[in-house]
Amino acid sequence: MRSLPGGTFTMGADDRRRDERPAHRVTIAPFRAALRPVSNAQYAAFVDHTSAPPPPFWSQQQFRIADAPVVGVSWHEAVAWCEWYSEQSGLRVRLPTEAEREYAARGGHNGADWPEPNETWPDESVRSAIAEAEHPHVPLEICRNRFGLYCMADNVHEWCSDWYDRGYYAASPQVAPAGPATGMRRASRGGSWRHRIKFTRVGARSSLSPNYRYNDYGFRIYADAD
Repeated sequence: MRSLPGGTFTMGADDRRRDERPAHRVTIAPFRAALRPVSNAQYAAFVDHTSAPPPPFWSQQQFRIADAPVVGVSWHEAVAWCEWYSEQSGLRVRLPTEAEREYAARGGHNGADWPEPNETWPDESVRSAIAEAEHPHVPLEICRNRFGLYCMADNVHEWCSDWYDRGYYAASPQVAPAGPATGMRRASRGGSWRHRIKFTRVGARSSLSPNYRYNDYGFRIYADAD
């Protein structure tokens, strides 16, 4: 995992989608983020040692590549994996808040749309290779951001801990926002291998019912700072 310093940054954007408005200043504490999404191999250990069902897409070879992100995991199953791993490792891990996920994805570039502050990231050859893939890909070195985190704008959607509310930013607290108290859908962030456009702006929001298991939904673990 990578230790991130936290601090104050601008979350959202006034000139983007409606659920990203208004842009607002947010302060978060230092925290840690995994370099990569949880892989099929890491999730398999959970399935082997518990009564958890295997992801439904493992029947297809392209969705069980050992080092590629696991998909077909509901929000509840992602939380259960975090609880199991916490017990096994002694490190208390969890899903991120939306604020933590956006801060981590920006890689220290406040206000940037991409992990690197230009619209041509990554270069065309990498874009073409990822566009041709019909499944989650093993994280690539070129897709790391300035914090050293892989695939923060592509590959799979990643679950967040927050309930989703498209109007939440108008009422969001300035310190450690954790989302609304209730909701119907859980927030998620990141790009998707199965979308026509594979790369998604780091401030873009998405959401899904916590019960659903889609083949482009995975998760990454986070933890409080030491």
